[in-house]
Amino acid sequence: MTSHLFTHTHTLSLRLPVCCCSNFCSILMDYGKPLVKGGKAEGLSGGTTSVKMPMPSGAVTGAWVNGHSEWQRGAAAQWQEERTRSIEDNQLNLPSLEAAYSSILKGLGEDPERQGLLKTPWRAATAMQFFTKGYQEKISDILNDAIFDEDHDEMVIVKDIDMFSMCEHHLVPFIGKVSIGYLPNRKVIGVSKLARIVEIYSRRLQVQERLTKQIAKAITEALQPAGVGVVIEATHMCMVMRGVQKMNSKTVTSTMLGVFREDPKTREEFLTLIKN
Repeated sequence: MTSHLFTHTHTLSLRLPVCCCSNFCSILMDYGKPLVKGGKAEGLSGGTTSVKMPMPSGAVTGAWVNGHSEWQRGAAAQWQEERTRSIEDNQLNLPSLEAAYSSILKGLGEDPERQGLLKTPWRAATAMQFFTKGYQEKISDILNDAIFDEDHDEMVIVKDIDMFSMCEHHLVPFIGKVSIGYLPNRKVIGVSKLARIVEIYSRRLQVQERLTKQIAKAITEALQPAGVGVVIEATHMCMVMRGVQKMNSKTVTSTMLGVFREDPKTREEFLTLIKN
């Protein structure tokens, strides 16, 4: 299915709670070694503003300078530098990955030398590199030329974005849909970039809860919107193919920041629109 985009007029009161954006949580493990450690996630502020579109009026820690807190600017710098694997690393690491898959086949009682399995270690290694290609991409690479100044104060939603990720606990897929909404604060993003953000974070070893939050925080740090909402509904193969083997189970996670968290009417509007 294709993702859907629409804007919806949203009426704001003159005193609207806003958020301060958060730093990234600690992200993933690659080959069992910690790669990047982000700062502890901070909470939301309860500031208000009297302009038509809310501007940040306070932060949990740090002082606001030109609309951004000191700690927030540090978080953005870390976010822009985030990359834990390069294309060159893929070539260097491919032989060791291939050998590891050959060992797995032997451990399963198979013969890696038989005809049907001769190229399986290489195929599996290159496939796993593709499944986790988000480690070699940076959010800043895709957003630098896709953020535009626009006097727009209506909710923007892109829903039903296809998502494929790998459960970091069992190394099997979980598959689903992502819906994203944000309330602009004089800046908008090219809508295809929202899907690209989903792709970067989902193409890693993940848990759905962290994936949901990382998408929301990336949009918050890039746009400084009045609020962001992200909802993911997914089927986990670790629950379907093994364990409890529940074929029809769905896991739903959400992250609400800014007015999406503080204002029940805004949150309800977003959740209603992504269901319709």
